[in-house]
Amino acid sequence: MPHIETISGRTVLFVMAAKPEYGPALQARIKPVMTGIGPVEAAVKLTAALAALPKTPDLVVSLGSAGSNRLEHAQVYQVSAVAYRDMDASALGFERGCTPLLDLPTQVKLPYHIPDIPSATLSTGANIVSGAAYQAIAQDMVDMETFAHLRVCQHFGTELVGLRGISDGASELQGMSDWTEYLHVIDERLAAALDRLGEAWS
Repeated sequence: MPHIETISGRTVLFVMAAKPEYGPALQARIKPVMTGIGPVEAAVKLTAALAALPKTPDLVVSLGSAGSNRLEHAQVYQVSAVAYRDMDASALGFERGCTPLLDLPTQVKLPYHIPDIPSATLSTGANIVSGAAYQAIAQDMVDMETFAHLRVCQHFGTELVGLRGISDGASELQGMSDWTEYLHVIDERLAAALDRLGEAWS
């Protein structure tokens, strides 16, 4: 059974993609559902987790790392809006990023704002973005799960908060170590952001 936290009277489910992002600071605070990497795994695992609960939580908090070539590395940002970069039905006359026959804009705003945490827009997709590929991304940062988490939350009638620490993007990725190098710093800063979430609700 997924572990539900209660913060200031609200029920919260925390979700993350992968264990390398789940460091000691977060381990001391939360027990997240690990949804796996990529939008398909994220959608399947979060759907299964929410379906297993007797009651849908008031909030889902999706947290982890992201890439960016314009934001400060190792800094944590709250997702202000999220887009789905994999979707391209432009040959049928739809705007790129817009899912056909689904009443959603190409960039969906998230409703909550945690004080003192900077906001940024996010692009979700199944590919690792690196180097020149950032030129095709309109949003501030990239990940592989948040839009999928959002669609699952919309299906179950709950809200989503996204928190991402910038792990890479300033230079061309050369391997796994380029992703994991700052995860220990991001772990501590994500934990501090969760503390602010609790304080804001209090």
